[in-house]
Amino acid sequence: MEQAQQQLDDNISTGFATPPLPSTASEFITALAHFHRAEIARMAGWRDRIDRTSNWAITGVAAMLSLSLSSPSSSHGVLLFAMIMILLLLLIEARRYRFFDVYRGRVRIIERNYFAQMFAPDSQVKEDWAKALGKDLREPEFLMSLKTAMSRRLRRNYAWMFLILLMAWVLKISSPKLQDIETRRDVVASLQEIVGNAALGPLPGWFVLLLVAALYAWIAYATFLSSGGSDELNHGRVHV
Repeated sequence: MEQAQQQLDDNISTGFATPPLPSTASEFITALAHFHRAEIARMAGWRDRIDRTSNWAITGVAAMLSLSLSSPSSSHGVLLFAMIMILLLLLIEARRYRFFDVYRGRVRIIERNYFAQMFAPDSQVKEDWAKALGKDLREPEFLMSLKTAMSRRLRRNYAWMFLILLMAWVLKISSPKLQDIETRRDVVASLQEIVGNAALGPLPGWFVLLLVAALYAWIAYATFLSSGGSDELNHGRVHV
């Protein structure tokens, strides 16, 4: 009895140390199907995290707009805080997007070089795709830089949020009706009044305007930054 148990323990130990690899085409296809399904689950999980961050950003923008524009006594600093908050969420989402892109890349390698070849054989298929996939599993690396990820998320969602916040902020500091003063006119304030309205605490208005201009200059640059590197943008036009 003890000898049988010892033999079982040895078999289990040996099996874990050197697990058997697929030896037939059927076993390989089964293993590939399970791996493909697992990578899709990982990809979907990170995609869900990306969507959650976007939802937080949209909700935050809506709340800040309502708070700032609903009353003349509300400070325009609320909208400036919203810009900082959306910038932070952009950084978080760009990081999540890089992880999503890793698993999407693996899924697309299998689909493009195996399943597509099965349905419509192509002589130009990449022959060493399995080797490239194995290398990525052994030494995972991000397929895009954080800068490129931020550029993509800006083009998809965040550039529009920043634009809405900018228009609301300009409206807030330029409209006398939205200022906490006794006499409000239905005309646009003068340039001097706009600069004065842009003041925030000890910060003068011109300095706040300069900071906002610098922020949006960077946003414009990052939004239209061309993507570099070899990734899924080189294959088809359906991209997140």
